[in-house]
Amino acid sequence: MKNIQEKIAHIKENYEHCSHLEMQEFAEEFLNLLNKGKIRAAEKVNEEWVINSYVKEGILLLFRYGRLIDMSLNEQLRFFDKHTLPLKALSLNDGVRIVPGGSSIRTGAYIANGVICMPPMYINIGAYIDSGTMIDSHALVGTCAQIGKNVHISAAAQIGGVLEPIGARPVIIEDNVLVGGNCGIYEGVLIRQDAVIASGVILTASTPIYDIVNNRIITGSNDKPLEVPRSAVVVSGTRAVKGYFAEKYSLGIYTPIIVKYRDDKTDARVALEDILR
Repeated sequence: MKNIQEKIAHIKENYEHCSHLEMQEFAEEFLNLLNKGKIRAAEKVNEEWVINSYVKEGILLLFRYGRLIDMSLNEQLRFFDKHTLPLKALSLNDGVRIVPGGSSIRTGAYIANGVICMPPMYINIGAYIDSGTMIDSHALVGTCAQIGKNVHISAAAQIGGVLEPIGARPVIIEDNVLVGGNCGIYEGVLIRQDAVIASGVILTASTPIYDIVNNRIITGSNDKPLEVPRSAVVVSGTRAVKGYFAEKYSLGIYTPIIVKYRDDKTDARVALEDILR
């Protein structure tokens, strides 16, 4: 019997000849593996993050195969989506706390025991949310984003998703990270464990981070993601824009700055989050 990676490759190559039964069986098996966390878009192997592109290929096949159906709950709550991508089925036994108020989790997202979902928030297919993490109000966890243990994604934070290009990295946030309110983490940024991303920080693949503790500029490249170091405390800052006009009007441009690395004082402050857990 083919494993799921082989099945995805086979269906992708022979899609026009695949029967509805074959596609339905694939969809059920693939979503079951995603929902249980047995496959994921990225995983740590020997301390290095490995991207599993076949997972994104499988999700794209679900979109391609899916047909639009009526998923409405009643006349006031009207929903229309692909039949392959319903809401995730959860029960009390899953140990996930979903506070009332309009949150949604799409099937194919792994949500570990002990995760807290504050309304309204949204988690998309392929996302991986590990135990003890809180997804706060109005927060988004995009397609295939990987979130570690005991992370707090604060209110209105956006964790970007990715499906195409197939080889593109998902956003990865390691354990014990605090992502402040109204942050935006996009384009495959990697945030190492214990980091603190202060409110309003925006990070993309092309964003330079100025580390004033170590007198360096951290950048990403085609070969490696923009990486926030372990225990770094990142805040929003500005840097001067050169040129006569810019200098005349004292113009600056947004830039994230590492102002310190997490210590006992920082830990005491963010430990307040534990009360909410």
